[in-house]
Amino acid sequence: MLNQNDVENIINDDNISSNIDWNKIWSKKYPVLKEYKNKVDINKYATILNSLSKELQENYNLTNQDAMLVLKDILYTEWKKSRN
Repeated sequence: MLNQNDVENIINDDNISSNIDWNKIWSKKYPVLKEYKNKVDINKYATILNSLSKELQENYNLTNQDAMLVLKDILYTEWKKSRN
């Protein structure tokens, strides 16, 4: 069994983490991650997310990656609030 240190090492090693199909792994716990691609208008939401990312990059001088991480964190925070 992996411990937290092992997981952190995997995540921090780009040679390892870039070769992992994270969607496949998470979809075992959350099947919707495998199923939504045939049901959701992905282009519609991708366009909106790309627009928000560009806005963050321009307004706050963020890199593309940092803007994506900020959007992901905002979405997660809002999801957590909605669960309470």
